[in-house]
Amino acid sequence: MLLLVLLLPIIGSLTSGLLGRLLGYHSSKYIATLSIMIPCIISWYLYYNVIILNYIYTINLFNWITIDNIEIDWSFTLDELSITLLVAVCTISSLVHMYAISYMSHDPHQQRFFSILSLFTAFMIILVTANNYLVMFVGWEMIGVSSYLLISHWHTRLAAMKSGLSAYLMNKVGDTFMTIGLFLLLLTFGSLNYSTIYSLSVYINTDIITLIMICLLIGAVAKSAQLGLHTWLLNSMEGLIT
Repeated sequence: MLLLVLLLPIIGSLTSGLLGRLLGYHSSKYIATLSIMIPCIISWYLYYNVIILNYIYTINLFNWITIDNIEIDWSFTLDELSITLLVAVCTISSLVHMYAISYMSHDPHQQRFFSILSLFTAFMIILVTANNYLVMFVGWEMIGVSSYLLISHWHTRLAAMKSGLSAYLMNKVGDTFMTIGLFLLLLTFGSLNYSTIYSLSVYINTDIITLIMICLLIGAVAKSAQLGLHTWLLNSMEGLIT
C-alpha cells in the first residue's frame, strides 16, 4: 500500500502532463485529482494501522549509491511521525486539487497545472516518508522546483515569472546549507540512514551535532519562509491571481 501511495501521484502527474492534450483537460484534471484522493484514503487506513495497531511499514526499492562502506538505498518507512505527516499532506493536497478543479476551470492549460500540482504532492510524500536524508533531500529539492513551476504557471506575465524565480533562488539559500548539513552528517556518521544516525548521535560531540542542526535549520527556515528568508512567500501570491 505504501508503494501505491508513492507511485499514484507520479502516475497521475505524468498522465496529465504527457497525455493531457490527448485526453482533454477535463479528463486529465480528474485523473490527477483521483491520483491524490486514492493515496489520501490509503493514508488514513495506514494511519490506523500505525497509530492504533503499532505497525511499522518499510519498503526498500533498490540500492542507489554504494561507495566503500557507504550504502544509500531508495527506501521509505512509515512510523508514527511520518504517517502523521503523510495524512496531513495527502488530505490537504486532495482538498487543494478539488478546489483547483473549479478555480482553474477557465484556464486553457489546466492539464499542465494539475500535472505540476500532482508532482508537488508526489515529492512531498517522498519527503515525509523517506528512510534516509538523501532521499528526503530529493523530495526537498523537487518541491522547490515544483513551487517555481506553480508560481510561474501564467508564464506570459512578467510578475509571475519574477515571483517564481525569487522563490526558487531564495530556496537555494536554504538548500545550500541543507547540502552542507548532509555532507557533515556523512562525514561524521558515515551514513545518511535515519536509524544509523539516531543510534550513533549519543556518542558524537555535541558541537558537531549543533553545527549540523544549524545547517538543517537554515534550510527549513528558507523552505518555510521564516525570519529574513520570507520574502519569496509574499511574492508567490502572484501565482494565485487569475
